[in-house]
Order: sequence, then structure tokens, then C-alpha cells
Amino acid sequence: MRLGFIGLGNMGSEMTRHLLAAGHTLATYARGERSRAHASRLGLSLLASPAEVAQASEVVFTMVTAGSDVESVALGPQGLVHGVSPGLIHVDMSTISPTVARDVARRLSERGITMLDAPVSGGVAGARTASLTFFVGGEKATFERARPLLECLGKTIFHMGPLGTGQVTKLANQIALLANLQGAAEALLFAREQGADAAKVREAVMTGLGASRMLDVLGKKMVERDFTAGIVAALHHKDIGVALELAHDAGLPLPVTAQVMQQLNALMGSGFGEQDTSSLLLVLEQMMGRRES
Repeated sequence: MRLGFIGLGNMGSEMTRHLLAAGHTLATYARGERSRAHASRLGLSLLASPAEVAQASEVVFTMVTAGSDVESVALGPQGLVHGVSPGLIHVDMSTISPTVARDVARRLSERGITMLDAPVSGGVAGARTASLTFFVGGEKATFERARPLLECLGKTIFHMGPLGTGQVTKLANQIALLANLQGAAEALLFAREQGADAAKVREAVMTGLGASRMLDVLGKKMVERDFTAGIVAALHHKDIGVALELAHDAGLPLPVTAQVMQQLNALMGSGFGEQDTSSLLLVLEQMMGRRES
């Protein structure tokens, strides 16, 4: 198929490799210097605007950072909406507010573009190995048309329901993920400071009901003090901020998530935003150091 791809960062550049390997042609657009460097490395020719990408494509994927980025790419002065081709599908894989996703989809539909919100879980490692999980919202028929393309990129693909439910599911995933990650950081700090071998404690706890993917994968990074980013902490900070804003508007109590947000705020304020979110352990250590000084 003739595909478009916008957002050639660490995740997007890995995804494009799999689409090319499956025999699809790609029209691409890159806004940042790093994305343009990824495009050059992959031998991709860049077009001048999202509108030109839309004109050249049957399906356009976007993988950008925030809701404002999706709005700009889709609806801006040179956005997808200005390059309408009959039956165009826009698959947005960013993690944004479902409210923004629904608004963008509504405005695109007025110009004959159908949208799916399809945020992913699995990070750069999942993008590299085409093992991502997709949470997809949108019309069932559109989802089925896009499914073979998503299968080039991921192993687990869920159709969650109407447009926006993909984003709701991804944010629920982030709420559970960060609560578990904060728990792993506190458990390992507690074990170490109480005189136990944190590596052995992690191994033992992983055999019982205290086990979690976060204790397994990022707990290992904490034990080894390897805080190089799988997914940069700034993205988790952004996602939890979106979730809490929606919860506030709906009057939903999320006390654990609110506390984790305070730790993420401290992480960002300490300059760890570009490190792995396992740096939550470092935030706890800083708090302990301040109390002791």
C-alpha cells in the first residue's frame, strides 16, 4: 500500500523499517532534526508537509508526542486535512487525551478522512522487534482495513470500541504501570536499607503475588543502577498528567496516581526527565538524603 508516516523519532523510525520490509511504499514528513536524521539513515525521502503526505497515501500513521502535535499535523495550515485523498485513513499512535482524539477525528471526518486512535505499549524495544501492543479505538470496518498494517508492527492488537477508547485504555495502562513502578522502587529501597540484598529480594518477590512486570524489567534496572532510557521519564510524566486532568474533570478519585505524579514532578525537577522512569528510585534516595542532612 501507499503509506504515510509522520513522527520518525525513536519509536517511529523503528516502525517504518517493518512497513518497508513488508513491501509498502512510504511518504514521510519530519519536523525535528533527529527525525530527519532517522529518515536519512533509512533512505526515506521527506515531503514538505503533512498535506503532501496525505495526498500520496492511502493510510497515514502519526507517532508524535502530545495532543497539540496531533492537532498541528492533522489540522494545521499544512495539515493532513488539506491533502485529502478519497478514503484516507489516519492512524494516530501517539498517547494523547481521548477528548483531543475525538475532536480531531470529528474535524477530519468533515473532510472525508477516517481516524483510528491506536496508542501502543512496548516502548522502543517493542517497536524494534515488531512486538508492540496496540489499543485501538474507532469504527470496526476501518480497524479491519488497518489491521494487516498493524500486524506488521505488533503482536497484540485490541479493538477497544469507539474512537477515543484506545486512548482511555492506554492511559489506564499507564496508571497501573506507574503505580507498580513506584511500588517496585519503594520495595527495593526498603530491602536495601534494611540490610537485605536487593537483587535477591527482587528475585524472591518475583515468585510470589508481589511480582509485576515493572519489578521484573525496571526493577532489574534499579538493582543494576542502569537508568538509561527505554522510555524517557518525561513521556510517563506527560501521560499521567493527561490522566489526572481527565480524572479531575470527571470527579474521579485517583489517590495513588496523584501521589505518583508528585514523585514524577520531583523526578522532572531533578533533571531526570530524559532518563528511564526507573529513576523514581533516585528520587526516593534524594528524599532520604535530604532528611538525613
